[in-house]
Amino acid sequence: MTSLTQQRCEACHQKSTPVSLEEIAALKPQIPYWHLIEVDGESRLQRSYSFPDFKTALAFTNQVGEIAELENHHPALLTEYGKVTVTWWTHAISGLHQNDFIMAAKTDDLAGVKN
Repeated sequence: MTSLTQQRCEACHQKSTPVSLEEIAALKPQIPYWHLIEVDGESRLQRSYSFPDFKTALAFTNQVGEIAELENHHPALLTEYGKVTVTWWTHAISGLHQNDFIMAAKTDDLAGVKN
């Protein structure tokens, strides 16, 4: 199986298929530090990263923004002093798609996280 970091996001639309519970069970071990959450009835992936200061947190936020633009898949980003919280979900389907797992893995890769 190709690692998530080596995969590319596919274009999604309202008729795209969300990941199944079985697919989540297979994909989740590849991003073990991410939490499955529910917001307004939508499943999402969320993780916070710690940094020594705001400048470093902001630089990481910008790096996540760059990969989001490259993949045309965009997260919610909350940047605070010494902390960035990243939330991935697919807006078009109001839930999780394989793209979200790909991007979570790529975000960990940016942060230097080894899974």
